Amino acid sequence: MKPSFYDLNFPDLESVLNQNHLNASAAAVLFNWHYKKKESTQCRDNIAKNSLAFFQDNFDFSLPEIDTVHESKKDRSVKFLFKLKDNHKIETVLIPFHNKYSICLSSQVGCALNCSFCFTGKQGLKRNLTTSEIVGQFLQAWRWLAQNRRGEERILNIVFMGQGEPLHNFDAVKKACEIFLSKHGTSIGVQKITISTAGYIPGLKRWGQEIPGVNLALSLHSPFPEKRNELIPINIKYPLEDVLSYIDKITLNKKQFITYEYILIKDFNDSPDDAQKLGTMLAGKRAYINLIPFNPFPGSHYKRPDLDTIEQFKAVLDTFKIPTLIRGTKGDDVLAACGQLNSK
Repeated sequence: MKPSFYDLNFPDLESVLNQNHLNASAAAVLFNWHYKKKESTQCRDNIAKNSLAFFQDNFDFSLPEIDTVHESKKDRSVKFLFKLKDNHKIETVLIPFHNKYSICLSSQVGCALNCSFCFTGKQGLKRNLTTSEIVGQFLQAWRWLAQNRRGEERILNIVFMGQGEPLHNFDAVKKACEIFLSKHGTSIGVQKITISTAGYIPGLKRWGQEIPGVNLALSLHSPFPEKRNELIPINIKYPLEDVLSYIDKITLNKKQFITYEYILIKDFNDSPDDAQKLGTMLAGKRAYINLIPFNPFPGSHYKRPDLDTIEQFKAVLDTFKIPTLIRGTKGDDVLAACGQLNSK
């Protein structure tokens, strides 16, 4: 089986060209063609015939296949089910906002963490995605927009909040970010990419040196150990206190914050005491809190709190002067909202 072209970041591509005695300037041409222009055909402009023949003979340019598409009638969110070469499937979501889109990418087939509030965890972990399978989600979603919503193909934010724990698949996620950030390719701004983690400390140890500038979001969900253990079992191995200690060591750019995600579950973690403890824990940090009302999924016993409870929770956090947003639910009518992805 040929290696995928989309597994190569820009230095990799230059290295392949140099090692095979080809003109290294072809790297910029190829990246511009496949990432900036997002062309699906072979590049034939401004590239030597021997370079073109080499890549045609030695690399695979196929991308994950779109299996099914579900469009939300409520808010125009789009959920893709992608079929991979080994017949595994993953889900990806386009989320519209202000005439542009955020894309929620998956980093694994399933997930090993088994978080109790998340539908993905119920299918277990099958395998990590390759860089090409991660990048392919973005390119195929863009092409779908170009074909089905012409003039709307503006994916300006990337969030690794789909299926899987991104820091479990650190190398492939890192390389995908390098491709997205490349000035020769998609040129996504460094602060337009956010990687979410449940608190996998080995990945956090690598973060500051290897993915500087990219935004980090922590799935916090409870400041109390016993509650967080139920919601996020990895908390038993990597306690929140230790996770926060590693996050505090990350060097942040000016105006950069760490986002703390908090799923609000009725009669479980939505009380004023929960809010008070959370505010005390994050006070003084460069923190931004996303409150996410729980999104039900088949088989879940949790429920979403009412709006008054959610607003009261936010009011407590406001007294700590921590910027807090209640995230609007999008795509829940097609099981595309936070915590609802499952590709079984």
